Amino acid sequence: MPDKTVNQNIKPITTKISKKGNLEISGCDTVELAEKYGTPLYVMDEVTLRTIARQYKEAFGDYKKVNMMFASKALMTAQIAKILHSEGFGFDVVSGGEIYTVNKAGVDMDMTTFNGSNKTTDELLLALELGVGRISVDNFLELSLLNEVAKSFDKAQKVLLRITPGIECHTHEYIQTGHLDSKFGFDLVQIDEAVELVMNEFKNLEIMGLHAHIGSQIFETQVYYDEIGVLLKELKRINDKFNLNLNEINIGGGLGITYTEADCPPSVFEIADVIKKSIKDHCEMYDLDEPLLYIEPGRSIVGTAGVTLYTIGSSKQVPNGRRYVAVDGGMADNPRPSMYGAKYEAVIANKKEDSKPQKVTVAGRFCESGDILIKDIELNSPTAGDILCVFNTGAYGYSMSSNYNRVLKPEMVLVNNSQSDIIVKRETYQQLIQNDVIL
Repeated sequence: MPDKTVNQNIKPITTKISKKGNLEISGCDTVELAEKYGTPLYVMDEVTLRTIARQYKEAFGDYKKVNMMFASKALMTAQIAKILHSEGFGFDVVSGGEIYTVNKAGVDMDMTTFNGSNKTTDELLLALELGVGRISVDNFLELSLLNEVAKSFDKAQKVLLRITPGIECHTHEYIQTGHLDSKFGFDLVQIDEAVELVMNEFKNLEIMGLHAHIGSQIFETQVYYDEIGVLLKELKRINDKFNLNLNEINIGGGLGITYTEADCPPSVFEIADVIKKSIKDHCEMYDLDEPLLYIEPGRSIVGTAGVTLYTIGSSKQVPNGRRYVAVDGGMADNPRPSMYGAKYEAVIANKKEDSKPQKVTVAGRFCESGDILIKDIELNSPTAGDILCVFNTGAYGYSMSSNYNRVLKPEMVLVNNSQSDIIVKRETYQQLIQNDVIL
């Protein structure tokens, strides 16, 4: 068992300083990457990505009935899907676009679960056409829609019922999904009605178990223990009341990562131990066989593996106030600071350690006062033309990016063993307007 796991690092595990004094990731000089591909540039380290995937597999290695499902919303490209599938991961998908992408990447579609609070009929049709393994049903309308779609395929679709377990973790309110006042899932008082509908009316659905998700960027372990307790208690109650044999639980993901030195998330092995102990304790308590466990890590898989490179441009010194330095990206390639007040660490990639770092605020290029990437960070004498490397941007940067101000979406490269390869091409102006209609 390692002293710590990848999610507890701020930088990719291959990060070092090159002989030139530049920041290097997986043998690739980040300044040379910026020169070759342009900025902003998303950089994904394959070694870091594969290492955390293997740490998850090792941490749960002695629990044989587990399916690792990458939460695709954190970062979904065809190459990322291909890499994680090669490491034995399935995929938690939340849209038709994610379903389509993992299918084109060659993923075994039986190793996918389709989750989400307002799935469309077209998305459900695509899911059944491509053979998605489980659909996590979120509400009564979806039960009815999915049953009709499954009937048109003359099949019984396997489903999980998503519940709100009434557990809150200490995270931003926008990323808490398990408490009772939530848009997600059936409340516990509604679950019996859902089961009865499937048993008596919706004959093209087959309930396999229950699904819950308690939030994101979680630093606690007890919440996982408690969540499993709620799920297994409900599983036991439903099985007894309806004479069923449900034996699957999906506990979601949510493990936090280290964005700054102030963050102290548990390791993958720590949460694995808590999860396995909770299953053992509650199976004994409720006289249940060990369930098939689905776990859906997202941020903790891709977050640390990714960095974003920017070129520093103009600067401004406010009299008796902050010094702002502007970069050629911002809220369109990483909206998290504007949305959540998310914090990041960064360094000047082309400068050695400076004995007199300067406190600055890194501003984005977009026409919003709130487009601030990092407030009050100490950087080594930032000047125009320097390359800024922001760490831990692998999750929810590219996946939440936009064309705000009609700025092109950045390129993404994969680095490994001193080699870099494009895995997402930079947008062109032609692509930007290809769906515009001029009358």
